[in-house]
Amino acid sequence: MSGNLVVLPTPDALAEHVASWLTERARSSSGAFRLVLSGGHTPAPLYARLASSPWRDRFPWHRTEFYWGDERCVPGDDPESNSGMARRQLLAHVPVAPDHVHPIPGEMAPPGAAAAYEQMLRDVYGAPALDPARPLFDVTLLGLGDDGHTASLFPGTEALAERARWVTTARPEGKTPRVTLTYPALESSRCVAFLVAGESKTSILRRVRGGASDAPAARLRPVGEYVWFVDRAAAGEEAER
Repeated sequence: MSGNLVVLPTPDALAEHVASWLTERARSSSGAFRLVLSGGHTPAPLYARLASSPWRDRFPWHRTEFYWGDERCVPGDDPESNSGMARRQLLAHVPVAPDHVHPIPGEMAPPGAAAAYEQMLRDVYGAPALDPARPLFDVTLLGLGDDGHTASLFPGTEALAERARWVTTARPEGKTPRVTLTYPALESSRCVAFLVAGESKTSILRRVRGGASDAPAARLRPVGEYVWFVDRAAAGEEAER
């Protein structure tokens, strides 16, 4: 499943387009709007856009709930923290209620953080098993690593095989330990949207969209819509199709 491809000319145009798309998506929903945020460098301009006019004044902050796809096991004020980045770029500048923000507790030991976050998600969902007809999230934002990882589902890690748990730990070689949503939780979304920018992503983007079996991002099978928002540099030859 390759998903729809939307190519924008520059990273700035990418951020502006997705800010508009996400705002309209949230405004057209009813009830709580559950949004999963991604970490990394690519979504930072999007978050800054959402925190500025006109999107800050249009977005339904009062009924939006924020979650995270993964987190490094560091305190929230650490420069590597995904929730810390989102707070600096977005959440500190918009009128969102504190009890609508649900960061992964990166300051906890990884197993405890994973268990706590999973229990919170199960409480929010209100059922022991995910139903494809009733997704857990409305929109899940994801990035794409040079090695094909998404969230903290890295090649060769045990997290790739986890289908019972909604949240688990990940210990990619040479990297900070992580807590990540598993495939079942990431897939339980009305829309999964990848954000990809930069020429360094051209090769892996082509491979993932081609179904490369060794790339974790290529194994994702969302129950809802699936879209790729990419800049022209990342799209490469696909931008000409």
